[in-house]
Amino acid sequence: MAEAETILLGAASLDIYKADGRILPGGGCLNMAYHWRQLGVPHLFLTRLGPDGVQLFQAFFQRHEIAHLPESLVGNGRTPSIDIAFLPDGQIYMDNFVEGVLADFRLTPAEEAAVAQAARVHAVLVDSVAREVHRLAEKGVWQRPFRSADFLDFRHFSLEQFVKTMPVLDLGFIGWPGALDDPLLPQLRQIVFDLGKLLVVTLGSRGVWVWDGRSTPQEWFYNVDAIPVQGSTVGCGDAFIAYFLAEFWRSGDLKAAVAQGKVGGALATGWKRPLPETAYE
Repeated sequence: MAEAETILLGAASLDIYKADGRILPGGGCLNMAYHWRQLGVPHLFLTRLGPDGVQLFQAFFQRHEIAHLPESLVGNGRTPSIDIAFLPDGQIYMDNFVEGVLADFRLTPAEEAAVAQAARVHAVLVDSVAREVHRLAEKGVWQRPFRSADFLDFRHFSLEQFVKTMPVLDLGFIGWPGALDDPLLPQLRQIVFDLGKLLVVTLGSRGVWVWDGRSTPQEWFYNVDAIPVQGSTVGCGDAFIAYFLAEFWRSGDLKAAVAQGKVGGALATGWKRPLPETAYE
C-alpha cells in the first residue's frame, strides 16, 4: 500500500430520499472526498460499507478516482444510511441515521499504519468514528499527523465530550445552527484557548468565527455575503471544510482558508443535493 499524506476518516452512507425513492452514495466524508478530488488534493478515504452498498460506492469511487482500501472496505452488517426529506422551502430534513456496519468501526492494522504515517488526518465525528479517534490517540497512532475533525452541528456532543476530544485534535470545526448568544459558545471558546487549539465555527449566512489559541488567544469574525439559495444548503458545511483545509494545508493562512471555505460553501448552495447531479451520474 502506497503511503498517503492525507487521510479522510469517517462514514459513507446511503442517502435515502423519501420523496422520489432515490438512494444515492452520501455522507459528509464522501462529499469532502469529491471536493478534494475536484481541487486536486490527493487523499486516502478510510470507511466501512456493508455488502449491500459496495456496488454503488465502488462506482462512485471509480468515477471520481477516490483512493480507498478495497481489502478493508466491506464489513459485516448494513451500509450506514440516513433518510432525507425535502422541506417546502427547498431545504432538507435528515433523520433516522443507521450506523449499520459502523457501529463497531475499528481500523485494521494496515489502516492504523496508514494513519500513523500520514502528514494529516481529517475525521468526521459521528459517534463510532469519535470512539475510534480516542482509541487511536490512546494507542499512540494519532500522534504524528496534523489532526482535524468535524463536530458537525454539535447536537450529539456534550461539553464534557468536547473537553475530552479537543485535546487530541489540532483543529476542529462546528457547524453551529443555534443562537449566537448561546452560553455554550463562550465555554467552547475558553476551552479552545486554554488548550492552545484552533476551532472554526461556521454560522451559515451569519458568518464564520475563528478561535485561535495556538499562541496569544485571538478570535476573528468573518462576515459572509448572503446569496440566494438556488438549491439547498445541505452540502455547504462539507464544501466549506474541504475548501478551507485545502488552502490551510497549502498556505497556513487562516484568512485565505476562510475565504476559500466561503467559495466552496457558496458553490454548494446551487445544488439540490449535497453534490451536483453530475457527481452521481
